[in-house]
Amino acid sequence: MQQAVSMPARPATGAITFEPTPIAGCHLVDPVRRGDDRGFFSRMFCGEEFAAMGLESRFVQVNTSLTRQKHALRGMHYQLPPAAEVKVVRCIRGALFDVVADLRLDSPSFRRWFGAELTAENRRMLVVPRGCAHGFLTLEPDTEALYLVSATYAPEQERGLRFDDPAFNIEWPAAPVELSPKDAGWRAFDPEWHAVERLRGLV
Repeated sequence: MQQAVSMPARPATGAITFEPTPIAGCHLVDPVRRGDDRGFFSRMFCGEEFAAMGLESRFVQVNTSLTRQKHALRGMHYQLPPAAEVKVVRCIRGALFDVVADLRLDSPSFRRWFGAELTAENRRMLVVPRGCAHGFLTLEPDTEALYLVSATYAPEQERGLRFDDPAFNIEWPAAPVELSPKDAGWRAFDPEWHAVERLRGLV
């Protein structure tokens, strides 16, 4: 299972800390809280700090999703170029198990996955690199996620990975009780097909 992170968090350059994961370019992000008797203040995003880490710093959409059912699954989604996107995902209500699967043929972490628990309480975020599939399983009812997205949604460029694809063997914390027909119908991962798509400039 690739849930645990053994690498130390990089020191905060200001208002945010970045923790590398086993997936190349994928980081856990923690806002630094500055508090007093009233509560605290933290910065969710800083373009300068993301850029200093070599991460995407320009986002064109902020999206949100609400999932009513506990143990409902959304994913695993990605978009093809030129609409390939970076996501920064945060849970703002409830809790979810967030997963990234690396589909990049030239990546040192190709065909590996990483999962982390994001909750409204821990306020952690996960950076999903281009070329990776993303999805999550809700851990509480009425869970809401917030996404910063670097590319406009392009339905014709949308693709997906089966949540139970044996090529990745993602270890979900529970069996999904709800899954959309679209997410249930993604094709199995095929490296040869993926390579052809890549040669055509689609991956």
